[in-house]
Amino acid sequence: MLETLLGLGYIGLFIACFISGTFIPFSSDILLIALVVAGGDVYTCLIVATLANGSGGMVNYIVGRMGKITWIEKYSKISREKIDNMQKKLKDKGGYVALFSWIPVAGDIMMISLGYLRVNPVLTTICLFIGKGLRYIVILFVTMQGINLFQ
Repeated sequence: MLETLLGLGYIGLFIACFISGTFIPFSSDILLIALVVAGGDVYTCLIVATLANGSGGMVNYIVGRMGKITWIEKYSKISREKIDNMQKKLKDKGGYVALFSWIPVAGDIMMISLGYLRVNPVLTTICLFIGKGLRYIVILFVTMQGINLFQ
């Protein structure tokens, strides 16, 4: 599957990053690195990855905002207990918590909980995209350092 997505270039990167931004278990990091190593433009990769992964994260927010715990449990495989625990932790923190939505698994629960709590969608979206973007900047920086090291 990764070879197919890599063959699609930036479109494949968008698809992979979008999927990995949702509650569906998938990692886009290898594809991002492979695309850069294969000669993809670093800045285009950064923009595509951030927009796609952030959009996937907003899917989690929307699922939570729909507010049907039975759907959340059924489709995301995240238990009511985990959502309740995350909501207690997030209650007074607001949308700024979305800066950490890039953290595997916890980030998905976080975004679903923020949606369920109906936290300010504008602030949440801004923080979500900043957090995802910073994560990809770090990944791409390390990748470029590795490429330069071996040239």
